[in-house]
Amino acid sequence: MELDEVMRTTFAAREFTDDPVSDEVLWQIFDLARFAPSGGNRQGGHVVVIRDPDTRARVAELSKTAARRYLAQRGAGESPWNPVHPPGITQQEIAEVPGVDDFVAPVGKAPVLLVFSVDLAVVAAVDQNLDRIGVVSGASVYPLIWNTLLAARSLGYGGTFTTMAVAEEPAMRELLGLPDTHAIAAVVPLGKPVKQLTKLRRRPVEEFVTWERYDGAPLDA
Repeated sequence: MELDEVMRTTFAAREFTDDPVSDEVLWQIFDLARFAPSGGNRQGGHVVVIRDPDTRARVAELSKTAARRYLAQRGAGESPWNPVHPPGITQQEIAEVPGVDDFVAPVGKAPVLLVFSVDLAVVAAVDQNLDRIGVVSGASVYPLIWNTLLAARSLGYGGTFTTMAVAEEPAMRELLGLPDTHAIAAVVPLGKPVKQLTKLRRRPVEEFVTWERYDGAPLDA
């Protein structure tokens, strides 16, 4: 599969067949993904590969805390977990929201679960003193995650970013033995997708690329 096709067709896979993901395939995926850039080339990313069904089930269970709020806010027409707009729903609405088990099911059912973390002791978080949520540190781990998904796609496999388990990071840290300096960036269920999508819906270039300023003229072809 050519690079442009991989980039245009790497979709969020959440349903998987019973086909296993062999150690050889995993090695191939990470041998490609490891060339992702990181801040200062410090390469502080780490991946925990989970096959054990009990551990996968525990990660799925820990994902429910954030998933409840996510689903409740989405059902109320809010932007879930948004750092700018606080939630307007009640704790009771969060506790009673339906569909949580189905929402986290891919985490527990995928043949392989990948937990990505980044060592904060080696990142340059130049936005740490700004009065907003920090995002710069993600540049040292998210390219690795995306490269992993691209490599998986090129080999006929797939997965998706999930972040619900991050809300329970202390429990995840204990479960997986993560060092104190490591922050969890994402949990990626991985496997052979039930369906191989080839057409994705994305905004056209003109809607998110502008010349010189945010309110500048759009970049046209």
